[in-house]
Amino acid sequence: MQPRRSVLFMPGANQRAMAKARELNCDSIIFDLEDAVAPDRKALARQQVVDVVNAGGYGYRELIVRVNGLDTPWGAQDVAGVAPLPIAGMLFPKVQSAADVAAICSALDGADARRMPIWVMIETPRGVLAAEAIAGASRRVDVLVMGTSDLVTALRARHTPARNEVLASLAHCVLVARATERTILDGVHLDFRNSETFRQACSQARDLGFDGKTLIHPDQVEIANTVFGNGPGAIAHAHAVIAAARA
Repeated sequence: MQPRRSVLFMPGANQRAMAKARELNCDSIIFDLEDAVAPDRKALARQQVVDVVNAGGYGYRELIVRVNGLDTPWGAQDVAGVAPLPIAGMLFPKVQSAADVAAICSALDGADARRMPIWVMIETPRGVLAAEAIAGASRRVDVLVMGTSDLVTALRARHTPARNEVLASLAHCVLVARATERTILDGVHLDFRNSETFRQACSQARDLGFDGKTLIHPDQVEIANTVFGNGPGAIAHAHAVIAAARA
């Protein structure tokens, strides 16, 4: 079982940040070639990600690469460049239909990456409504990742501390994840300097049924690990159950 309490985005254009991630206590790292990289730095970022992943040193951390969409000038090159890497999956943005998943599978097959697990961003109204079809389109779809920032924009809504504007979407996608036996991760919390509101968002996501949270700053890691992890009481109870079963 792979814990995904804390899943940290790392900009592919920032070599220093990617190197620093080797020392962080996050469960997973997403090397980002999409939102965090300017158009004129896409090729450079791709090569830097290839170099740091091949260099290794990330230990137990699960490594993922978010590529650009297949409908962009960089998507196909990203898939081809990233496919040979020793990573746990490839994350695709703005997936909105089962047809999108079929196109992703075809692109991975063409890059000789037939066994590559697929992570999908659910970040548009169409993506939310099609979440069940997306998750069920292929067994290769492994993780659903909520893109709450883009979703709020697409809904013409406003960000609120309680996240009332996306609660219906979040709950629907958790229901899909549980019904299709997929992992689901909550979206990022943009106000990374406010640890209290971040903790509240993590607690809300945990209570809704999310498996973990995507992060944009190292300071968010320990809070996510704590909220989505098991405390001393839960661990003691688990040991007691095991002991009773053995007895």
